[in-house]
Amino acid sequence: MNSLGELERSVMDLLWAGSESFSAYDLQAKLAERSESGRELAATTILTVLSRLENKNFVVRERQTRPHLYRAAAAREAHMADLMHEVLGGASDRAAVLERFVGQVSSEEAETLRRILAGR
Repeated sequence: MNSLGELERSVMDLLWAGSESFSAYDLQAKLAERSESGRELAATTILTVLSRLENKNFVVRERQTRPHLYRAAAAREAHMADLMHEVLGGASDRAAVLERFVGQVSSEEAETLRRILAGR
């Protein structure tokens, strides 16, 4: 599983939040709006981040337009589930990890887990 750096995560947050595709310039402007300092990153920086995210299979580039448009390759939930599987896969005692995880969820989350497992 590929991990995300701080700027990569910020870009992915924007892509996951929107249902449409964005150009690097769109993302540049949105990141500047979110910045506490209001500092705008260079377009080349955003393009480099998008290229890295594409190489990690986090984004899909739509090449039929100029400038190219980018969208998330999968939903945020899919990424989070992959992270959970990665952590669980690295455990020597998976049952113990699951037990501790389930022991820390809220009663609402436990009910959701019961419903999901009952449907399997």
